[in-house]
Amino acid sequence: MKNSTLPGDPPGGRRAVAVWSIGVSVYFVAVIFRTSLGVAGLDAADRFHVGASALSTFSILQLLVYAGMQIPVGLLVDRLGTKRVLTIGVVLFTAGQLGFALSPSYGTALASRALLGCGDAMTFISVLRLGSRWFPARRGPMIAQLAGLAGVAGNLVSTLVIARLLHGVGWTAAFAGSAGLGAVVLVLLVVFLKDHPDGYEPAPQPHQGAAYVRRQIATAWREPGTRMGLWVHFTTQFPAMVFLLLWGMPFLVQGQGLTRGAAGGLLTLVVLSNMVFGVVYGQLIARHHEARLPLALGTVTATALAWALAIGWPGGHAPTWVLVVLCVVLGACGPASMIGFDFARPANPPERQGTASGITNIGGFTASMTTLFLIGVLLDATSDDYGIAFSVVFVLQAIGVGQILRLRKRAARRERERLVASRVETVHVPA
Repeated sequence: MKNSTLPGDPPGGRRAVAVWSIGVSVYFVAVIFRTSLGVAGLDAADRFHVGASALSTFSILQLLVYAGMQIPVGLLVDRLGTKRVLTIGVVLFTAGQLGFALSPSYGTALASRALLGCGDAMTFISVLRLGSRWFPARRGPMIAQLAGLAGVAGNLVSTLVIARLLHGVGWTAAFAGSAGLGAVVLVLLVVFLKDHPDGYEPAPQPHQGAAYVRRQIATAWREPGTRMGLWVHFTTQFPAMVFLLLWGMPFLVQGQGLTRGAAGGLLTLVVLSNMVFGVVYGQLIARHHEARLPLALGTVTATALAWALAIGWPGGHAPTWVLVVLCVVLGACGPASMIGFDFARPANPPERQGTASGITNIGGFTASMTTLFLIGVLLDATSDDYGIAFSVVFVLQAIGVGQILRLRKRAARRERERLVASRVETVHVPA
């Protein structure tokens, strides 16, 4: 792969790393708040006196808001810039986390998670946009994977720290105390973050109200690479998201008979595996762009096989090594989902990056939301038969793989056409 920098590319460097790290720290805190329910699912059921379906509603509503906000957030990032959108996001998700800590009832807790989801929705797309404004385009795949790793680190904090706080200082103190992280990153963001390096301001774009919004969305959607990115994200992300966000702990404790400590260790393994796969996938794609689709489909296949082995083991309780394999494989789902952005990014010009990323990001969270809901309904309907409930994963995977295979040739052809055009523009400079 050639490492030449294209004309107009930002320079990168230490200043870029410093500024981008502030944006990543915001995403890091957002993921801590997002996934904190994953280690508190059983506590939430006891606190609010709800069953599996009602418990899943917490995460479903949060993801519903998150998914529904992706295109509006993408448009806002393209129009207002990263700093303004991130600032709004921090205020909202911090208020949501604090509200969840103090909620006296199931209804107010639901409202708090919705508020959290709204703020959370503003973080990742903003961080992707920030990276594209501060680093050369060739660094895109690695920068995206590193941003994903920050989210994984946030998940690790939830798994290790929030879980201990819950059983040490209690519900209110654990969630209210964690909300203080939002105030810290808000100060860093307001004082130090810049949307772009000096001298690399984006060209002003005409904004024509609703017509402009419709044109941005329609043009981004018409690109096969954008739709390819959405379906890659849809198919790869959700098994790990569902496992970590809510159903992993109940499955391991109630379905597999593990202690909470052992289950927490396996959830931590998913997160650690995610970190390793994130680095590996980022390096592979940066050096071998054609590896994107094989990595995505290989991850889906491995996930399906490990999932089937764990829930289909004779007797209902899988041996420890099977659960370990499942958790290691689930760690690849997050990095594989980032490949979706590597299809959408080259398919769209800079002024549509936020909108295209928003469309792509809808995929995995829509699949996660659907699976969370169906698992909750099936657990209630089957008296907590996790084998039946968790089988819905295969249905969503089959839908996604079908769409990926349908779009792959068109996306590849269109990407080649854009690459040739960009090379011609780079070589030919009009007088």
